Amino acid sequence: MITSFSPKPFQKRWNMLTEHTIEVRVRYQETDAQGRVHHANYITYFELARTEMLRAGGFNYKRMEEDGTLLVVRDVECRYHLPAEFDDLLHVTVKTVKAKGARIELAYEIRRDDELVVEGMTLLACITREGKPTRIPDVLRLD
Repeated sequence: MITSFSPKPFQKRWNMLTEHTIEVRVRYQETDAQGRVHHANYITYFELARTEMLRAGGFNYKRMEEDGTLLVVRDVECRYHLPAEFDDLLHVTVKTVKAKGARIELAYEIRRDDELVVEGMTLLACITREGKPTRIPDVLRLD
């Protein structure tokens, strides 16, 4: 059992956030020849939201990796509804669907104002540095 994932000093107990939203301003280099966000960048936006959700809850992702536990993307899905363009302000919401055993399932929505631009999901697997499956840290579990 990994014990180094302690709350920030001012928190009594770390609580797994189950939903978090960030803002992303589309940068010019994220667009393609048609002036739209290149499809691969939406996966990057998913990762930004996921990492910031953990940070907002006080979880130290870097320390977890230093201690030898890794979260790797096992599956990713992305459904495109509308294009986003340079300078659009996007709201990226991540929701935890499941977090138990060795897996975390997350759902994403990317919106521009009230318009759904992209939706997707990731399935994360928790592994050791040697690549063997291991249980997710207790502080990330949703039972």
